[in-house]
Amino acid sequence: MSDFTSDFWHLYVAGITFISILACAFFLWASGKTKVVAAADNTTGHVWDGDLREMNNPLPRWWVYLFIITVVFALVYGAMYPMFGKVQGQLGWSSHGQWAAERAKALSAVEPLYAKFQGMDPKDLAKDQQAMAVGERLYMNYCAQCHGSDARGSKGFPNLTDADWLGGDGQPAYIHQTIAQGRQGIMPPMAAAVGTAEDVRNLAHYVLSLSGSPHDSVRATQGAAKFAACAACHGADGKGMHATGAPNLTDQVWLHGWGEEAIVRAIEKGFNNVMPAQNALLTDAQIHVLTAYVWKLSNPN
Repeated sequence: MSDFTSDFWHLYVAGITFISILACAFFLWASGKTKVVAAADNTTGHVWDGDLREMNNPLPRWWVYLFIITVVFALVYGAMYPMFGKVQGQLGWSSHGQWAAERAKALSAVEPLYAKFQGMDPKDLAKDQQAMAVGERLYMNYCAQCHGSDARGSKGFPNLTDADWLGGDGQPAYIHQTIAQGRQGIMPPMAAAVGTAEDVRNLAHYVLSLSGSPHDSVRATQGAAKFAACAACHGADGKGMHATGAPNLTDQVWLHGWGEEAIVRAIEKGFNNVMPAQNALLTDAQIHVLTAYVWKLSNPN
């Protein structure tokens, strides 16, 4: 991968760009110096469709000047703006810099609004209609892509409207931390620790039995002893642990799918879920309002 991040590619792009501009200038100059021997009637001798003859007339001067202006413009633009590889340009412009300036301007415009909410407790903020309207817009922009517009999630993305929280108690402090710093949930493949493929299936039925889901009772009985490989994270009773982010296996919430095959796949292949940190995109004041909105989703009353 380092081959694609080395300075070679910067030089390659800069070189190709500069050479292309010079080539355009050269061909423009060469075409002006090249003379075509014309016939007495000022044609080149090329004929199409029987009687369509090519005349030996030069390009109009204004057309030639446009080509020259294009070449000059390209060189000036390349000197002022980043065009030649990673050379910054005399104006110091960058797309990230422009985005940062526009973002700062937008944030300064709404700063008085967020200042009103900053000192409020998230649970009290959840009762403020204006704050919740702002929180809803923040949610739609930054959270709905994964958790859904109705916040009920989908396979692999948690439902935010229930009371099932993997890594914490669902209180505002935990929600704020998760939004700001992100979260990573890992379940390693456990098939080798469980035993044979048959043992894995027996364990899957035991896991189904913990939540009262339909299962094969004989297989579940045989798989009970194999649950010891899971107890370190999910607990001996299967109710999960916030400290490890391990889900409760005794309820009816299935983040990665329900049924024997889904559980077997989880045991054999594991999971690696990542929620990215949002503190690079949102200010602390925005996260404060969004925290109250997300908390209210699972505490509507």
